Amino acid sequence: MSPSEPVPLVIVEGFLGAGTLFWGNFEAHSNYACQSNGEKDRKTIFASVGPVSSLHDRACELFYSLVGGTVDYGEKHAEENGHGRFGRTHQVALYPEWSADHPLHFLGHSLGGQTIIKLQWLLSTGFFGQNYHPDMILSVNTVSTPFRGTQLVYALGEETQRAPDVRPFSAGDILAKGVHIAAYLSPLLPSFLDLYVDSRRLSFRDASLTSFLGQLWKSDWAESCDAAPYDVTFDAASEREAAEEGAINTYTYYRSYCATLSHTEGSPSTSRAYSWAQKILAWPLSFTSKTIATFPFSSLRPIPAVFETLASAHLASIMRSEKTELQDGIIDVDRSGTYLSTALRANDGIVPLFSQWHPFECKFTRCRHFSHTDNVLGWDETRYGRPPDPGIWHVHHLEDAHHLSIAPVWLGTAEQKAFWKDLGHWLRAIDTVRRGPRQEISTADSR
Repeated sequence: MSPSEPVPLVIVEGFLGAGTLFWGNFEAHSNYACQSNGEKDRKTIFASVGPVSSLHDRACELFYSLVGGTVDYGEKHAEENGHGRFGRTHQVALYPEWSADHPLHFLGHSLGGQTIIKLQWLLSTGFFGQNYHPDMILSVNTVSTPFRGTQLVYALGEETQRAPDVRPFSAGDILAKGVHIAAYLSPLLPSFLDLYVDSRRLSFRDASLTSFLGQLWKSDWAESCDAAPYDVTFDAASEREAAEEGAINTYTYYRSYCATLSHTEGSPSTSRAYSWAQKILAWPLSFTSKTIATFPFSSLRPIPAVFETLASAHLASIMRSEKTELQDGIIDVDRSGTYLSTALRANDGIVPLFSQWHPFECKFTRCRHFSHTDNVLGWDETRYGRPPDPGIWHVHHLEDAHHLSIAPVWLGTAEQKAFWKDLGHWLRAIDTVRRGPRQEISTADSR
């Protein structure tokens, strides 16, 4: 790739994603995301990964889809989690020249954002070998990503005191049964229902009917720590942060788009006309948003470590007139002050606001937050007059938006067009800086 050409953009789908089936004909709206303002078109790559797989497995699948070859989940990981070490073979690599000299931009929706962070962490630890480096990821761009977990997974069935156990006959249990049925019949199903369970040998070609029925009774996949549902628990987020997973890379550009429904923040919704398609997408999320906002955090035992850092932030911000009660040495978030309550309960119908910001609490990473009044979709390209800063999270709030407002379902709304156009400006600004001389960056205040 010539240095003058725009760096390609890799799009990573979220939980239960089905690639272009949901994202639509991306070429039709490429003028918003893929064209670099009069320069050459930006190549866009859809990288398909397991829609229900764990972050580790998804990151491995993402890596090998780009460089080619047989997916290797790692001998230790496979042994610890009871599945095969190897997955499918990618005969054709999506970007075989991928390296630190030929990096890529990444955009992830929901769990796709976490998948990118996991991939960069595996690159930094040498999981794929010493020839690969975290600088291969030029930018990480996320939309509604649950970096630090979401209480919705508990509301749907994850046990609050015995995760990853799932409550029988809950929504999560029913979903797990559906996954096993689809996996068992996978050789007969269309490609958009591909669950990437090759290494688990769950299809009728590999598993007996007795084994299949046993999985319907108690799922080894759903009730393990190596599955997507567990990875969005607060416990899993605490484990990742304890391992330093998600620490920023000095030369990578980070940006997160955080959506919140206005009624979850206690402010009135803006009056606007919605199409029937928008209403269909928003209706179920309005219901789940209330479930998130009223979740009883005191039911979580043991209290996840992620709340320790939230509590410290809360102590620094509450008004003296507000009374705070403690449980097990941690702020009782069900009866805490305004700051913590808003951060935990404001949400997009799937993910609470604080979890969409970035990995770690703000004091343990480098970040720059932009308020709702500085809505990124209301700005124009003139705000890119100064070069973007690498090694720091740029956190933008999308006002009165839900989990599916921007992606993956393309409806051609004004918000979607503004988002993709803004993303194009942001990526172009990064490309411009990359073409210039590389400068050393101080990381004194980084984690």
